[in-house]
Amino acid sequence: MGEWNILETPEGKLSVVTFASFEDINGLRFDRQFGEHTGFRSLYTRGESLMMRSCEEEVNVVLAVRDNTIVGFGLLACPDPDQRWAGLGPRKLMEVKAIEVVRGLRKSGLGKVLVRSMLTHPAVEERIIYLVGYTWVWDLAGAGITGAQYHRMMARLFEPFGFTECQTNEPNICLDPDNLFMCRTGKNVNDRLKDDFKWLSFGVYPP
Repeated sequence: MGEWNILETPEGKLSVVTFASFEDINGLRFDRQFGEHTGFRSLYTRGESLMMRSCEEEVNVVLAVRDNTIVGFGLLACPDPDQRWAGLGPRKLMEVKAIEVVRGLRKSGLGKVLVRSMLTHPAVEERIIYLVGYTWVWDLAGAGITGAQYHRMMARLFEPFGFTECQTNEPNICLDPDNLFMCRTGKNVNDRLKDDFKWLSFGVYPP
């Protein structure tokens, strides 16, 4: 079972659970704001998807819950095997695969709480953590801003937690100049892994 804590927000009390388990997620429902909107579709709209993720090795599923309803979530996990970033081998990298808050709570500070909660994973100082943000999965209409403005908003969300913008030639990221690629290097990461990651960012796999 995950660890549950109470969070006070301007919109009322929420429960935040880190390392949410299958049992924690089972029975919760997604807020109806998670779904399809003009130009935007939520990454996760079914509890079953997060339940499956929670059963994977080393995953940290973070949920914000109000009245048995998920109103925010974050997902920290290892790279998928078919991704470039899996090329360094196991237990080297982790990815912020998702972070989302319902439209009505996006000014409550909940995003920062989700990031901080994801980073309670015990391996964060031993690994490089990266995140990829694509304009085509951002809720630009809901935010009422441009892709460039959303890029900067996301960067400001993660920068206080040690993330910096990085360069890469990964084709999907390079498709749009407003896409985002950020990384956080754990304080115990050795120089070899740092160098290997820099090379991998440009498609050069370590020997």
